Amino acid sequence: MDYSKPTDDGQKQAEAPPPVGPHDVHPVPPTSLHVQGADPPARWTTGLFDCFEDVQNSIITCFCPCITFGQVAEVVDRGSVSCGASGALYTLIAVVTGWPCLYSCFYRTKMRRQYALPEIPCPDILVHCCCEPCALAQEYRELKNRGFDMTLGWDGNADKQNKGFTTAPVVEGGMNR
Repeated sequence: MDYSKPTDDGQKQAEAPPPVGPHDVHPVPPTSLHVQGADPPARWTTGLFDCFEDVQNSIITCFCPCITFGQVAEVVDRGSVSCGASGALYTLIAVVTGWPCLYSCFYRTKMRRQYALPEIPCPDILVHCCCEPCALAQEYRELKNRGFDMTLGWDGNADKQNKGFTTAPVVEGGMNR
């Protein structure tokens, strides 16, 4: 609608639209609410119960989940905590409380945020409390499908990715006048 009125010199002057009553509806143009970095969620590359996609890891996870957890935690934490330390803490929490899922669900949440993955089929805490081995195995497969060699850990994957790149030469003595 054109909300303008002619002026004395023939020009149009903008006028405010008429007031909107509680029952009046004016079409509102769609606005973009896209926020930088807020892309729509990606999809998990495997399902929660796709354990037969990696049988070896599924067996390891079933009998010794601390190993799989340690590998996942090291990659998700980008090497700030080692696989062994994460696995040992997981085991300690399991022995003391019997609820290691309370610890491991935080890593699922962290991984989901890093890769913009949806929280499906239910909240992370429920996924881990109801089916801890399936959750850990899914996270392991997800990282593996994203190109990580889980047996190398974070440093090994970083070295593998940087292979072929050289670093700047070291100059002995630094800068001198």
